Amino acid sequence: MQELADVIGPGLRVLFCGINPGLVSAETGHHFARPGNRFWPALHLAGFTPRQFRPDEQGELLGLGLGITNVVDRPSAKADELSKAEFLAGGEKLVTKVLEYQPAWLAVVGVTAYRDAFGERKAVMGRQERTIGKTQVWILPNPSGLNAHYTLPKLAAAYADLHTAAY
Repeated sequence: MQELADVIGPGLRVLFCGINPGLVSAETGHHFARPGNRFWPALHLAGFTPRQFRPDEQGELLGLGLGITNVVDRPSAKADELSKAEFLAGGEKLVTKVLEYQPAWLAVVGVTAYRDAFGERKAVMGRQERTIGKTQVWILPNPSGLNAHYTLPKLAAAYADLHTAAY
């Protein structure tokens, strides 16, 4: 398995933040790479990309003012394999990263990951009161196929709400 590099740079409109790399992503070196993950279709349907990108095209996001990182760097099959300490440490690292790159928006994909990383037990989906420097924060549903509660149309609608706010 290889380390999953961030897709990041200065001047981003939105920095999407996954929970942690899945095993397929760690194996391929591409974010949201597991077949059945709905990140790429939701991103397109919400209007962020002109077409549905493949995971191996993740670098093209930078030209659209978009990036990807994770709360926790350690790969796992499921997010519930991560410890509270890993989430807290990941939250601190994420704040440092956001302050360095200063995206307009940080979009954390997973309300539980956000709650664990930032100690905000009552956080809900959508725009947050918290800012990190000048970066505004938004929580999106996790696009993993394991999150069956959110169908692709529901995911796309939630992502579209961020698109409307960010543009």
